[in-house]
Amino acid sequence: MTRWTTAALLTALALTGLTACSDDDTPSSVASKVASAASRAGEAVSSATAEAGRRFDDIKNGVDARDDVRLGTPATASDGRTTVEVTATNSADSAKSFAVQVDFTDQDGTLRDAVVVTVSNVAAGGSGKATARSTHDLSGDVKAKVSRAVRY
Repeated sequence: MTRWTTAALLTALALTGLTACSDDDTPSSVASKVASAASRAGEAVSSATAEAGRRFDDIKNGVDARDDVRLGTPATASDGRTTVEVTATNSADSAKSFAVQVDFTDQDGTLRDAVVVTVSNVAAGGSGKATARSTHDLSGDVKAKVSRAVRY
């Protein structure tokens, strides 16, 4: 079983609340429910990644700015979502905005969610902050990394 499959199955179990079989559940029906939930979890990550790609496709004349972006330490908010502070430093000679894709991964590096955050109107030579927030609850040891960043 691959790492993705294992993570998807664990996620599926958590999402569906399947912890044991009752007399009414056959092993094949439980397996089917788990597979269905795993598929939905995989589709959610694919959807988030596709949406991030669309957001970057809309930016014209952007400059790669990954080296100008720093992330804080991920934390779990009271609503169960993972948040991380994003700081963008503008090295240009005029005010610029930044689009930053933050990938949330588990401890094994498996992608769990992807979001795009905008840091708007950062003054020349200054820094701006925003907060990236996961689209769904993430459990366990969540890490965050800058996947893409564009200054425009």
